[in-house]
Amino acid sequence: MSDPAPRWALAEDAEGHWQAAALTPAPTPPVRVRDPAEAVRTAPAGTRWIWRSTAAVYPRLLAAGLRVDRCYDIEVAELLLLGHEGRSGEPRSAAAAWARLTGAPVPPDPPARAAAPGAQDSLFDPQPAPLPLDALLAVYEDQTRRHGAAAHPDRMRLLTAAESAAFLIAAEMHRAGMPWRADTHRALLTDLLGERYAGGGEPRRLAELADAVSAAFGRRVRPDLPADVTKAFAQAGIRLTSTRRWEIEGLDHPAVAPLLAYKKLYRIYTAHGWAWLQDWVRDGRFRPEFVPGGTLTGRWVTNGGGALQIPKVIRRAVVADPGWRLVVADADQLEPRVLAAISRDPAFMAVAGRAEDLYTAVSRQGFSGDREMAKIAVLGAVYGQTSGDGLKNLAALRRRFPQAVAYVDEAARAGEEGRLVRTWLGRTCPPPARSGPAGEDPYGEAGIPQEPDTPPADGTPTRNDAWTPSYASTNTRARGRFTRNFVVQGSAADWALLMLAALRQSIAAAGMRAELVFFQHDEVIVHCPAEEAQAVAEAVRAAGDRAARIAFGDTPVRFPFTTAIVECYADAK
Repeated sequence: MSDPAPRWALAEDAEGHWQAAALTPAPTPPVRVRDPAEAVRTAPAGTRWIWRSTAAVYPRLLAAGLRVDRCYDIEVAELLLLGHEGRSGEPRSAAAAWARLTGAPVPPDPPARAAAPGAQDSLFDPQPAPLPLDALLAVYEDQTRRHGAAAHPDRMRLLTAAESAAFLIAAEMHRAGMPWRADTHRALLTDLLGERYAGGGEPRRLAELADAVSAAFGRRVRPDLPADVTKAFAQAGIRLTSTRRWEIEGLDHPAVAPLLAYKKLYRIYTAHGWAWLQDWVRDGRFRPEFVPGGTLTGRWVTNGGGALQIPKVIRRAVVADPGWRLVVADADQLEPRVLAAISRDPAFMAVAGRAEDLYTAVSRQGFSGDREMAKIAVLGAVYGQTSGDGLKNLAALRRRFPQAVAYVDEAARAGEEGRLVRTWLGRTCPPPARSGPAGEDPYGEAGIPQEPDTPPADGTPTRNDAWTPSYASTNTRARGRFTRNFVVQGSAADWALLMLAALRQSIAAAGMRAELVFFQHDEVIVHCPAEEAQAVAEAVRAAGDRAARIAFGDTPVRFPFTTAIVECYADAK
């Protein structure tokens, strides 16, 4: 794909000096500048910047009041290319790429950094070793060649561009922050948890529930300690494999009700309680550090702060500034629509192109109008729930949409056979572990939260935000279940990157004051003046359509949003 934007390179040497050079349309010799801001002020508008790491450069530009339209992140590209080449796990820093190119010893990547709670400058922390401009350009030229050797070069280039744009957006969201009313949050905590006791003990309501649990067992039990709870139930003649809600809630024991109530409130207390509020909210803003591509499927994570797991009750503290609104847009049934687009199943694309709920439309194709049965069948195909009723539902789905089911079946088969499996744009699922002790999970080393394969009691397919099956390196079936989901969830993440980039671009082109402040998988929040809210809602819709065209080409599949314009985040659901 041709790139009409001017391209400039920017690099910092080991002495802390910066060099910038135009590459297109008219190359210029490198010039030394005092800081990145000086180079950006000199370059033409719309320049695509080629630099080592957006996290190392862009926060400095934002602090100087500057934004850039486009960038190419060398380290983002290296990570994606290594994965595509079946070399996941090799060091991905620019210095490592340069060492591989020159035959020098490859330095390891620096250890992951923990975000500083509440800090507004966490992105300024020390970064990996810089790379001089000539070395940076040599790595860039090599990456350009490797992009051309990809299975689908244009898609791989698009993925790199989209992921690079995502790091720009993440830095901007960190700087803007999500509007947060600390006084509302404190009042919510007091209403839910009761007053706090002096000395740092649990608040009143938690203490009362803990006493109720102990009274039900007839002895002192710590409900915050799973081992203590499991032991207490065992002494009562009830064996548990875990203390998860769906295993406990069906038990006939007087401790169940206070225990479940305790667990629910304890999660709020520990994850978003008074300590969290003090650490993470400053000057009316919550500024988590978003990390694009933080999971294997390309979904985002946050480096501290738990921004992607805000309980609904706590969302009452997310309140727009006076005269402003929150535009909350949630993509409808995103993953099934993505499956329709990437499988090219004519019947499924036709269903996904109708102006109605997708599961309702599917339910008329062989499920006697039963929407819930159709939903379980579709999600079961994606998430690998293929036993019991799931197998019967999958058979019905296969008769109506054979190409769609065959697509995920093939992804599962490729995973079981140890082949590389890729999203539509080219993000690659790592190969199975080549060695390691029994029970080792190669995916766990990537920092992805692990969830057991046990589904909830209602039989609904497991759908965790960063779901990864726990399995040994020899468990081929488990890897097949993961890759079945990977091609869909990862391709949905590809679409989301393009949607965000298109939305950011349209907001800037319109000269709006609106700011992207939150993103989670298939949901985006924009904070904007009230008079801009309708235009922002339309921009979100248009961005989704544009992302679909760019990613998947000309298909009948629609990607609608449920959009709410609200003053408080909790009112959007």
